[in-house]
Amino acid sequence: MDDLYDEFGNFIGEAPESEDDSQNREAGPSYVYDEDSEAAAEEEEEVKDQQLMELDDEGPSNAVILHEDKQYYPTAAQVYGPDVETLVEEEDAQPLSQPIIAPVEKKKFAVQEADLPEVTYSREFMTDLLSFPEQIRNIALAGHLHHGKTAFMDMLVMQTHDLQERLEKRVGRKRDEQLRYTDTHFLERERGLSIKAAPMSMVLQGTRGKSHLFNILDTPGHVNFVDEVAASLRLVDGVVLIVDVVEGVQVNTEQIIKHAVLEDLPMTLVINKMDRLILELKLPPNDAYFKLKHVVEEVNTVIENTLPGQGEKRRLSPEKGNVAFACSSMAWVFTLQSFAKMYADTYPKVDAAEFAARLWGDILFNPRSRKFSRKGMEEGSKRTFVNFVLEPIYKLYSHTISESPEDLKATLATLNISLKPSQFKTDAKVLLKLVCEQFFGPADGFVDMVVQHVPSPIEAAQKKLDRYYTGPLDTKIATSMSQCNQDGPLVIHVAKLFSTVDASRFHSFGRIMSGTAHPGQQVRVLGENYTLEDEEDMTTATISDTWLACSRYNIPVSGVPAGNWVLLSGIDNSIVKTATIFPLKLDGNEDAYIFSPIRHLTTSVFKVAVEPINPSELPKMLDGLRKINKSYPLISTKVEESGEHVVLGTGELYMDCVLHDLRRLYAEMEIKVSDPVTRFCETVVETSAIMCYAITPNKKNKITMIAEPLDDGIAEDIEAGRVRIKDPVRKVAQFFEQKYDWDKLSARSIWAFGPDEQGPNILVDDTLPSKIDKKSLRTVQEGIKQGFQWGTREGPLCEEPIRNTKFRLTDVSLADEAIFRGGGQIIPTARRAVYSSFLMASPRLMEPMYTCAMTGPADSVASLYTVLSRRRGHVLSDGPIAGTPLYSVRGLIPVIDSFGFETDLRIHTQGAANVSLVFDKWTVVPGDPLDKSVQLRPLEMASAMATARDFVVKTRRRKGLSEDVGVGKFLEPELWRGLRESGVLGE
Repeated sequence: MDDLYDEFGNFIGEAPESEDDSQNREAGPSYVYDEDSEAAAEEEEEVKDQQLMELDDEGPSNAVILHEDKQYYPTAAQVYGPDVETLVEEEDAQPLSQPIIAPVEKKKFAVQEADLPEVTYSREFMTDLLSFPEQIRNIALAGHLHHGKTAFMDMLVMQTHDLQERLEKRVGRKRDEQLRYTDTHFLERERGLSIKAAPMSMVLQGTRGKSHLFNILDTPGHVNFVDEVAASLRLVDGVVLIVDVVEGVQVNTEQIIKHAVLEDLPMTLVINKMDRLILELKLPPNDAYFKLKHVVEEVNTVIENTLPGQGEKRRLSPEKGNVAFACSSMAWVFTLQSFAKMYADTYPKVDAAEFAARLWGDILFNPRSRKFSRKGMEEGSKRTFVNFVLEPIYKLYSHTISESPEDLKATLATLNISLKPSQFKTDAKVLLKLVCEQFFGPADGFVDMVVQHVPSPIEAAQKKLDRYYTGPLDTKIATSMSQCNQDGPLVIHVAKLFSTVDASRFHSFGRIMSGTAHPGQQVRVLGENYTLEDEEDMTTATISDTWLACSRYNIPVSGVPAGNWVLLSGIDNSIVKTATIFPLKLDGNEDAYIFSPIRHLTTSVFKVAVEPINPSELPKMLDGLRKINKSYPLISTKVEESGEHVVLGTGELYMDCVLHDLRRLYAEMEIKVSDPVTRFCETVVETSAIMCYAITPNKKNKITMIAEPLDDGIAEDIEAGRVRIKDPVRKVAQFFEQKYDWDKLSARSIWAFGPDEQGPNILVDDTLPSKIDKKSLRTVQEGIKQGFQWGTREGPLCEEPIRNTKFRLTDVSLADEAIFRGGGQIIPTARRAVYSSFLMASPRLMEPMYTCAMTGPADSVASLYTVLSRRRGHVLSDGPIAGTPLYSVRGLIPVIDSFGFETDLRIHTQGAANVSLVFDKWTVVPGDPLDKSVQLRPLEMASAMATARDFVVKTRRRKGLSEDVGVGKFLEPELWRGLRESGVLGE
């Protein structure tokens, strides 16, 4: 056997006889071979072999197989089948910590209820109330950071939702934590402050037991997130301003009051954290009254300063019923009217309304005669508010905290308050809350205040149209909106986008102005840039779901009628910031107009550049930036000439949250972030030294311009919308004539504002009809305007926007044939004329400034002076906050020097000081940005007068521009030579 195979295992023996051969031999006679028969036999054998080969395709082969070709194991394709893609990797390519087949990951970035929580009212009743706009109130809770807005919201949630059982299950440190029901984002819960505005819809009852549907938006209090407040105020009919009684009116409170007054929104005031007067400041009741009065007057002063002369009409005062007193941590709130009703319930003879009218101000109660008077008639007479309101509250607190359980039980029995024996043994804070909840009852006083002083959607509809609707108000659709008609055509003003829990999509949140929103409706989505002339920013979509938004849960409804807020899915693809939803077709072929974009309280000036660590992930980052743009109302992103992606926000915390969302929620990738910088602006401080002209490339047209600074205040008026270029010419002219003493001709010759309709630059036609043919000038007007707007969008110093500059068109010579004066010739030439006249008018760089507002103990004031002086900042005012040991300091600091300022100050004051930075204004940077004699040394701070040059050079380097900017680049060569020879321009 062994000699049949060689040493390699190949068969070398004789081939065995086949069965066919042996059978033939046995059956047939033997015969002699001849050549023909041999050839035929060979042919027959070949055919047989061929047939055998065909049959044996599937079976085992006897072919010799080389060692390296032998297959010991089946291939992956054979095991898994041809339809499965198989990947063979090196054995150490994947770490052991990573599973071969990763489990399906469910992303969750927000707290969410598993089911609809139990509520104290019927949800069917709530959905029925949607159809009665008179019973609905749309409000926003607004105020400064940590003044108790979310805690106030928690109080209302606890009164309407059955959450007690869940809260009792909490153990350890979590037991003492605040509920924070409307803070759903994980980042909000980690940081302990609201980042996003959160809506809640609930049914609340007034003192008479009448139910109202309250749609409430809990807004963030940090100054960086004031854009959320502006977006929220667009949807509401009134503002509930919440102010901490100790800190009083802070910088963000001021901003919100000003914005609400300018937007003509009714305002009510809740003075919160009243227990701090008793437990922390330990003020006697009489002093506490003056502290409360001071807070109310602070608010009224800001209202009066915002619109002088209108303060009395908008005045907030407890006797008017638009001021409430609250302690959200102890779950109580009352107005004078609801407190008077508590007395009336105990003493039936008391007239609650008459009594409430005497509970505030310089009205004293004389205990012996039991009469009210303006002056103290008897010994022991006290102010009514002190006697009937503050002293009972002080006594309630002191008895609850200091008395033994037996004595306290007897005291509380006189007030009809009964507690379980186990509750008397609880912690003082818990016991105090239980007593207060029973003494004050639910928040019906707050409900009465809002119902009385905030209009219903049907009453406020006309005002919303007048202020925000860009279309005519005499059409059928406008009438339907003003009447809040539920059966009219569907119109929704979307002002906000909310991310889903897994951050994959967005839901659109808006106010229904007319009609009823149903799932399955086909609608037109009109973006912010939509106009009748340019319909590019319009798409069609289908509403897939309609919900009532309640922060941690959404209530699905089959339809939401006009006057309510609605959360929609399926239409967010084309919405960036705000949008207007219209039906596909309107009756009578009416045109669709949008609601104007939101005017924000502040400006984005904080700037960082981002890029992916792995360049192949750029598309992923761009998608993340698009989602960030939707999520934050005031964020803006753009691509510089150098190709870097720039993100603009309001401040450090804002940018920190934006970048966190970009890395974790929307892009899930690592990104490189540049050091923060700021936006700059360019301006002039003198009139152009000469008339600067620019000639078109075909040498047939010539445009001459002069640049000069605008009067103080014009730029701010244009940006605030006090004058609009779209208004009739007479109205615009009248504004400039009356307020700024412009002559009639100049005022009526304003062509454009730049770089957009609310831009802080003006283009004026100063040409004379005797010299210029105005008819032919009008043919190139649009081209010159576009060149002016292009030029002011990116100035010549470092491609930052131009500001506060007036460009006067002094002379234009045009070719006779229209073909030689097209846009391609005129637009870039007008831009060159803008640049050259700008550079000949002493150009300067402008930087943004933050108002720095600090609240802290007296010894932290010196630290602020020290830290500010190091950062080119200065203090404007400082002084104590009335009735408290705290000091308030206001100062200014350049944005570019503010990075890390808060951390620096906290280190200096050991965390005692609380500081807020808010964009205030643009100021000119010291120094000449074109001064080439300035020597800039690396790693050295530039001297004070070289700051502008330093900023310009470094900004140009960062943007990938040539290092220097010269007027010669934009002036015509012969003009340039003439100026050099005459000595007007130096070397």
